[in-house]
Amino acid sequence: MELLTEAAQWLVDVVGRWGYAGIFVLMLVESSFVPFPSEIVMPPAGYLASQGQMSFAGAVAAGIAGSIAGALLNYGLASWLGRPFFRRYGRFFLLPPARLERVERFFRVHGEISTFTGRLVAGVRQYISFPAGLAHMHLGRFVFFTAAGAGVWVLLLTWGGWLVGRNQALLGQYLHEVTLAALAACVVIVAGYVWWYRRRVRAGRRA
Repeated sequence: MELLTEAAQWLVDVVGRWGYAGIFVLMLVESSFVPFPSEIVMPPAGYLASQGQMSFAGAVAAGIAGSIAGALLNYGLASWLGRPFFRRYGRFFLLPPARLERVERFFRVHGEISTFTGRLVAGVRQYISFPAGLAHMHLGRFVFFTAAGAGVWVLLLTWGGWLVGRNQALLGQYLHEVTLAALAACVVIVAGYVWWYRRRVRAGRRA
């Protein structure tokens, strides 16, 4: 428990020193193909906001902006390198040929919702931008759905840190609960989308 408290304090100090620019850079890295957990960036920012050392809205805005920038980096790389590159080297991006084909097939039908919900799933949010870039998804829609999904995730993490308030020892404990809350939100959103999509398909068949 003491180690957890010290780690939480260290994270708070790092985010406090770097400020909004640090949040932006760290979330850009997290949103790119470099494995870096956002769970260690936004809760400390929320904690600092609860202490009046940082604006809550400013921290959330910096986190979302960094997430969009990292996603655009992946989108641009995929669009520039193209399918032949990913068919040959995709395994280094956790996209071997078979998985790449499945992801692209799913993306062609459910591109927008997968861009949105992918931002809420650990281990997926860093890579969901690749199929969007390969499919040359409309850039405006890509940014919108990325911002929406990243906004939910960043807001939940920052809010979790803010709830900790003055008790720094609880900072690490909230990470698990906040992650579960994000996944629950993802399940609800996907369920709503599936219901809407099936209704649209049935309506199309009747027509």
